Amino acid sequence: MLPSVGMVAAEQAAQKEVKAATTSATTSAKSTEAAKNMGASLKTKLNLDVSSAIIVEASTGQVYAEYQADTALPPASMTKMMTEYIVMEKIKAGELSWDTVVTTTEHASLTEGSRIFLAKGDQHTVEELYIAMAIGSANDATVALAEHISQSEKQFVKLMNETAKRLGMEDTHYINSTGLGKADMPEKYQPASNEETVMSARDVAKLVRAIVVEHPEFSKYTTIQQHKFRERDTAPIINLNWMLEANKDVTNFRQYAYEGLDGMKTGFTDEAKYTFAGTAERNGMRLITVVMGAPTKAARFTETKKLLDHGFKHIELKQVIGPKQVVAGTETAPIKSGVETEVPIVTEKEVAFVVDKGAKFDAKNLKQEVKLTPEDQLEAPIKQGQKVGTVTYTYKGTAGEEQQTVNLIASEEVEKGSWWRLFFRGIKNFFVDLFNSIGSLF
Repeated sequence: MLPSVGMVAAEQAAQKEVKAATTSATTSAKSTEAAKNMGASLKTKLNLDVSSAIIVEASTGQVYAEYQADTALPPASMTKMMTEYIVMEKIKAGELSWDTVVTTTEHASLTEGSRIFLAKGDQHTVEELYIAMAIGSANDATVALAEHISQSEKQFVKLMNETAKRLGMEDTHYINSTGLGKADMPEKYQPASNEETVMSARDVAKLVRAIVVEHPEFSKYTTIQQHKFRERDTAPIINLNWMLEANKDVTNFRQYAYEGLDGMKTGFTDEAKYTFAGTAERNGMRLITVVMGAPTKAARFTETKKLLDHGFKHIELKQVIGPKQVVAGTETAPIKSGVETEVPIVTEKEVAFVVDKGAKFDAKNLKQEVKLTPEDQLEAPIKQGQKVGTVTYTYKGTAGEEQQTVNLIASEEVEKGSWWRLFFRGIKNFFVDLFNSIGSLF
């Protein structure tokens, strides 16, 4: 289906977002030396026409390759992914629901650029506004959600920046929920400072990873190809992500459709040029890519394809241990005051490492370190699934040294022992300790 003239105009109207000078930043600890070295030649090798780029494996957070990934740049509407993340966090916490009715504020009604033309007092559900924000990049829908959550966009921006810090996004600063530049916000609601929104490609990837790992329901919305917001609307909202796998059947987008791609967010401004955070899953491995500063609307997708093809061609995941599996040598954890003195333990989730495709996984380069919660801090009753420690695996491969830590959890419940049982256990332990002490004298 061809995108409507109205929606094309709406995206073009968003071209005045984010006027910020670029700044340099330090390299994240998640980046390996191999990734940084590859980054020096990545642009040339793939003939990339972008200002910055990154490839990340989603489950591990491992950076495979990068180019200028720590340079803070205007992200345009990729900013909205933080609003999306916070909405999903609030829903997960029970503080918000998809059916919650949101009343449009004056600020939202005055917000321009890409929008769905909300009027002050209009009422729509969180889900309706979220869809408009996620697939149509609607600025007014985004502000309406932000002000519903925090009463004002100013307070919501504070939450955005706090959340960015919690997620380890070191080179990010938000001034609004949308990615609009200060000058393009309604004058009455512009921030006092002259700062602008900036993000690095690495930080964008961290945010995408938080969404796909913590909120796998994201794809229910990001894969919507078109959506009619109101019955009276003459045309539906068209998803601005041309790379959706489902677009293989859409004539205009067929050449961009990518197998396994189900997200995430586009952006465009005069200063940022064209940006795109993409994510695709193939054969059990999900990759995240970010491109910033692409010269054309189509280029943000063609450059993303280069990155995804490069990643899927050259790397794969090797599982060290699966979810709910016993760690050899640490089958149980000691506990206090239980019917039993130990509780069986397993891994909470799988541990896997990124390796060169086809490369042999050398177990000699794998180290394992178990840390159990001290017995005096682990007292019955113990619930099934309760954390009782961690296991850290370190693997040194061709991509450098990688490390993954997973929780160890109780695989079954252990009830608190009766007073009578604990009394006799205490007597038994006393005499065992006494005889051991006496034996050590001879």
